[in-house]
Amino acid sequence: MRVLIVTTGSRGDVAPYLGLGRHLADHGHQVAIAAHDTFEEMVRETNLEWRRIPGDPNALIAGSLQRQVPGKPLPTMSDFLDGVADGIVDAAGQGTDVMVTCLGQAPVSLLVADALGVPSLGAYLIPSIPTDQFALPRATWSGAGHRADGRRMMSGARRHYIDVLPRLARRLGLASSAVDGIWERWLGDNGWPICLGYSPSVVPRPSDWPSNVEVTGYWWPPVPADWAPDPVLVEFLEAGPEPVFVGFGSMVVDDGDRLGPLVAEAVSTAGVRAVVQAGWAGLAVAGDNILSIGSVPHEWLLPRTCAAVHHAGAGTTGAVLRAGVPAVPVPVTADQPYWAQLVHELGSATAPMPYGQLTSQGLARAITEALSLDHARVDELARSVKADDGAGQVLSRINALVQDGPY
Repeated sequence: MRVLIVTTGSRGDVAPYLGLGRHLADHGHQVAIAAHDTFEEMVRETNLEWRRIPGDPNALIAGSLQRQVPGKPLPTMSDFLDGVADGIVDAAGQGTDVMVTCLGQAPVSLLVADALGVPSLGAYLIPSIPTDQFALPRATWSGAGHRADGRRMMSGARRHYIDVLPRLARRLGLASSAVDGIWERWLGDNGWPICLGYSPSVVPRPSDWPSNVEVTGYWWPPVPADWAPDPVLVEFLEAGPEPVFVGFGSMVVDDGDRLGPLVAEAVSTAGVRAVVQAGWAGLAVAGDNILSIGSVPHEWLLPRTCAAVHHAGAGTTGAVLRAGVPAVPVPVTADQPYWAQLVHELGSATAPMPYGQLTSQGLARAITEALSLDHARVDELARSVKADDGAGQVLSRINALVQDGPY
């Protein structure tokens, strides 16, 4: 069965879908990943087919943070989504029996799947189905209740698609009314299957969600078969106490010049060693007890550290929980404040330190505090997260979809 997985955004947004895709492929499905050019190599390293979606996620993230990347114009969301929609149509047209889609592109993917007459499934990295039991990420309190606030927030996101979906429906030869039912399915209504890729031990499934919405557990990015750690990294790890991991992923684009000295001073003040990952910030930190590195699988590196300073993206948060190391969350934008506050309340992280308020002294204090957290609680969460079979549950849902036909 030919499964197309649609994913856009940052590296952390894409990586879990590679783990999901690899699991599906290992169980007999032909899997293609539709993603931006930036991730072509990353997809091919996992021996999955890559299908191109145009657009520069680096520039889009920079624009959302109001930070210009030299030599790159800041795209509008409408222009970005127009290109993405065309890319999804082209990707699906290369042969697709089932479509699996991330949250941001679910409206587009649903319309394309409807046009092709193939079943589809939502695969989201965050809790995004309105509930009375807690506030959704990014939802603001209006006094009307969590469910109403969640629906209001999700409905507000429709504005990005107001022009995109009708134009896409015309291209696909669909009636304009085909767009009407997309929004309810996006929110989990009308029985459209949605799998949420985080652990129920982190965010328990609310009892008021419909039965078609399932919390599966995390989808772990695969380690490429031919990957091996740099001997310099291995030597550094073996040369002293476990270091602190520092990485901000794809969020702080081209902000390495400011971050480097700040991180170096914090590490020195805290009296620890550190492994600092460059990410899209271009972060490079020099020091006797600091090693700057490029991309290294979290599954391999994080268990060899004593704590993790990170931006609290959904994927990195899950990886740190799985590794059983305490965290210092430094949220930047989007759903990151949600995860940062949540892991703090779970006892596995210090209080969130928003990126805009980051100082060397504050970071040094937070690192020291993280090292004194209750390790029994951190270990307990790690065991729970590892026990989930997230990708396996999605596989079961897809196999059922294939038998039942289009929704």
